[in-house]
Amino acid sequence: MQWTAGYTINRWLMLSHLSLRDFLHLLHPKRDAMVHLRETIAWLCRAQDATGGGGVARSYTLQFKRLHKKCGWQAAYPETTGYIIPTFFDYAAFAGDKTLRARALRMAHWEVDVQMDCGAVQGGVIGFPPTPAVFNTGQVLFGWARAYRETGEEAFRQAASRAAGFLAGAQDVDGAWRQHGSQYARLGVNVYDARTAWGLLEAFHITGREPYRDAAVRNVEFVLTQQHPNGWFAHCCLDDDTRPILHTLAYTIEGLLEAGALLHEPRYIQAAQKAADALLAHQRPDGSLAGRFDAEWHPVARWSCLPGDAQIARVWLRLFQLLGKLHYLKAAQRMTHFLASTQNLTAPDPGVRGGIKGAHPIWAEYAPYEYPNWAAKFFVDALLLQERLVCEATACQPS
Repeated sequence: MQWTAGYTINRWLMLSHLSLRDFLHLLHPKRDAMVHLRETIAWLCRAQDATGGGGVARSYTLQFKRLHKKCGWQAAYPETTGYIIPTFFDYAAFAGDKTLRARALRMAHWEVDVQMDCGAVQGGVIGFPPTPAVFNTGQVLFGWARAYRETGEEAFRQAASRAAGFLAGAQDVDGAWRQHGSQYARLGVNVYDARTAWGLLEAFHITGREPYRDAAVRNVEFVLTQQHPNGWFAHCCLDDDTRPILHTLAYTIEGLLEAGALLHEPRYIQAAQKAADALLAHQRPDGSLAGRFDAEWHPVARWSCLPGDAQIARVWLRLFQLLGKLHYLKAAQRMTHFLASTQNLTAPDPGVRGGIKGAHPIWAEYAPYEYPNWAAKFFVDALLLQERLVCEATACQPS
């Protein structure tokens, strides 16, 4: 029996069950990190298989919404498929799984196939009218750069160079990008393009083209002009700059931190650390963070943005790795413990089992009733880095 397009009774029952669990604050038992890693990767594999091509489904949704034509698996998403590629290469090396390496290469070739003639990557998912999007283009650079380093295939370097050329050509003199924003986010300056600058640095490292490095530096310098003395960032949200979502704050912090590491520029690392420290001061007893913060770093949401939580866990892990301060590692471990407790590893629905929700509780305003692929990607990234650092600290090797 169908109620609406793609909306079955079983899916409605699953949605109700998940909502009730979150309403009652019922969390899942934490398993060994290897179990969570395997199940999350398995979910991402199902997300790739669901599209019938090389791209990864944007999400699995239990609710029909404006941006979704149906419930269930959504269409392939070029932006996030691009930065899932390095995650699959990393996990393939960690687990010794050649099939995941092959999946990563399939994603990278698919990204070449769907690249726009101008060199850009489209906003939104496949099936939407293709329009060039700066941020989306920057994120696919991670995938092409890694695929080139793994294989030496010239097609990946050429695709990355075309995309980086588009970005450098679209940049304003002050380092910001004001044109070619995604049609599916608010228009104007976005300082979370710091992560686009990081992508440009990855393109520079495989092409040697100085204009890409210069464009990255210009953008990061611009982002620093938008950082308040307390570490908060202006123009840093998809919809409300007065109380940005943790996810876009995390994008900005990641971009600054990794640009600083690649360029050996302490100012960028310190700027990222200032914001990361402000967030650490607001970590909740359960390990999570609020989904939004105002200009004084006051939490202004009771719910959690799970992709942002996972990103910040990895930021804290990188700060531990770079600076050696143990409190960052402990904060990240509390965060990954919380994220694991929100993950359903026994659900009969394969779109729910092993996925990471957009928000906790599931009905909150960020991707409600949805399991976005980027939430799973960032959770894997955080767990992989955490396992590596813990093993290094205890002088052991993963089994």
